[in-house]
Amino acid sequence: MPLLFLDIQHLLLYCLLGHHSPYSPARWCQLERFPKIQQTNVLIIDNISLYHYHAYESCFPFLSGSFQHKLEVVAPFAYKGDIVTDLLMVPLTTTQVRKYVTEFGTLEDAVVKSGEVYDQIKDLFPLHENISKAVDGLPATDKFPRTHLLLSGWQMVEENFPLPIKGLMETKYTGYVLTKDEYKDVTPFSPMFGLDCEMCRTTTGDLELTRISIVDEDHKVFYEELVKPDNRIVDYLTQFSGITPKMMKNVTKKLQDVQKDLRNLLPPDAILVGQSLGNDLHALKMMHPYVIDSSVIFNLTGDRTRKSKLQLLAREFLFQHIQQGRGGHCSIEDSKASLELVQLKLQNDIFFGDAVLNGLSAQKHPQLGHPYFATSFFKQIARANKPVSVISLPDVAKRYKFFLNKGNNNVDDQSKVTIYSSECNETVIQDCIEKGPNASMNIAHLQVNQNDLEKEPETILRQLDTWIKNCYEATFAPSLSFVIFGGQRETGNGSCFIKMKNLF
Repeated sequence: MPLLFLDIQHLLLYCLLGHHSPYSPARWCQLERFPKIQQTNVLIIDNISLYHYHAYESCFPFLSGSFQHKLEVVAPFAYKGDIVTDLLMVPLTTTQVRKYVTEFGTLEDAVVKSGEVYDQIKDLFPLHENISKAVDGLPATDKFPRTHLLLSGWQMVEENFPLPIKGLMETKYTGYVLTKDEYKDVTPFSPMFGLDCEMCRTTTGDLELTRISIVDEDHKVFYEELVKPDNRIVDYLTQFSGITPKMMKNVTKKLQDVQKDLRNLLPPDAILVGQSLGNDLHALKMMHPYVIDSSVIFNLTGDRTRKSKLQLLAREFLFQHIQQGRGGHCSIEDSKASLELVQLKLQNDIFFGDAVLNGLSAQKHPQLGHPYFATSFFKQIARANKPVSVISLPDVAKRYKFFLNKGNNNVDDQSKVTIYSSECNETVIQDCIEKGPNASMNIAHLQVNQNDLEKEPETILRQLDTWIKNCYEATFAPSLSFVIFGGQRETGNGSCFIKMKNLF
């Protein structure tokens, strides 16, 4: 699975802040003896993808021969994001959520009244281009917006949800379809549907869909079908699925029929709710943008990586005993229970039922507090009291400046974070080499013109390799250098190249 730009962000934060960083890069790497790193250098190149590196590797003699670590990165274009935003918006931790809610009342108010909190809702799916007007108020049953419980894009990656990421659609997710061709903006009034699926093992050795149940917010059955797998069932797994040979005897509906039904029936702003919902969507071979996972928003262990079972959550919070019979699970019962859990949380507050958010776990490793609200990367590294230099073309520099306390020039951090505008890529490199020795972190951001790239790809790419070499040779030792290819809309994902420069 490719990295997200959020993964790179976590490593960059750790380079400067070490154990004081709000997040650790331990999910994908380990950085030892980080205090010895004197400088961190990042060269970002827009409009160059992993394809260019593989197709023209001979044009990158220095990059390919010198940088030991070569990693694929999901291009922000895949989820309508951009590199600057992905690198500079740091999701709020549990502690930060509680701090801002205590100080401002709500996270929405913190966005408006503070210079530190940003709203970072993004979408991986095709939204209608006409952005709807803001929806005021809440349903009478909810005390806070249900949109606050939605999983973010990177959470969906973490939880193994199927996503329409270019490259994976042709390989890992062959045969998967979207629940809609186009979606509407989700709002606090968007309808929720509880979903649960049951599977049986077939001759392929895999689990295939044999039952799907969906209930609406009134707990009435919205959709219920038994499904005939494409392959012959060899194990009904009755003790778990509740499916028996007798139930399946005359079933003719196929997975493709179910997909067609759901594409017609579900509203374009529907919120799907379930326990470990990613598994159900994989069984359906469908992708959906708006999801709430009861196994994520409820937690009794105090550890995000240790899930609490639906049976336990239903007993503790709903005072219901589900999954009790010897005949296996009932998908209607399970879909209803997961939806009721979400409705119960909405009747209380965002901390309800979550041992992580309630601070019941040790805070040695801060955990995600809210995926849709963030603080600035610059605000975080200001705590390290180390100078940071950012050099880019004027239009890109404006985007970086926005994250320096939302463009407000009267901030204390500016003495430590300096953003320079350069006229062209060549002067960006020259300025980076000249100003680099004065900063603990240097970020140089280049933009490659598409027309030039199409006319003379080898010339452009060889020039980039020369610039990469020049920047690297101008760095201190010991230092950590990153070269990031931002990816393209058409040719796919980006890349991240990492090299440690040692004293000897």
